[in-house]
Amino acid sequence: MALVTVKPTRIDIAIADEIATYANPGMEEAAQALTWGADEHVLLALATAGWLYAWTRRPAARPIANHVLAVSLVTAVLPHILKSIFDQTRPDRLTVRGHRRGIPISGKSRDAFPSGHAVHMGALASAAGLLPRGPRRALRTVAVGLSLTRIVLLAHWASDVVAGFALGAAVERLLRPRVLVRRKARRRP
Repeated sequence: MALVTVKPTRIDIAIADEIATYANPGMEEAAQALTWGADEHVLLALATAGWLYAWTRRPAARPIANHVLAVSLVTAVLPHILKSIFDQTRPDRLTVRGHRRGIPISGKSRDAFPSGHAVHMGALASAAGLLPRGPRRALRTVAVGLSLTRIVLLAHWASDVVAGFALGAAVERLLRPRVLVRRKARRRP
């Protein structure tokens, strides 16, 4: 049983109503395909593969691989914990019109807050700060775009996505000095 009920804001409802009005099967299918890029299972697999690659082939990349794996693990678990505390109905459960226009049913009906996909993408966007300018911008653009698919699919309210994205960025920033800097400090003579 959740401890806190979260209500959508008027802006959340207005955005969801507009999406339901203008949704179409093609747009929804594209958003559904793209949203997999922010799925925790995909991201954990990629982080694990990157970590294994760094540990077997690229010793210089090990600190960043450790950091990315640690952030991926924390952002995979944290949304599940928060969804057990917060109770919010997903917007797709409140529209009939949207389903007729191609919007699918997503996840557990009362697990809207926060968006787990956005938590992962917020962490990725924050970690992109470790990259040079070009790749950093590209990665952040992709992270925002993938987060927005959750709103387009009416899987989450806009505020769920914003909160999740901010939470993910905060997690990455909190873990960065504990994982990344500590590893660098140990290697100094």
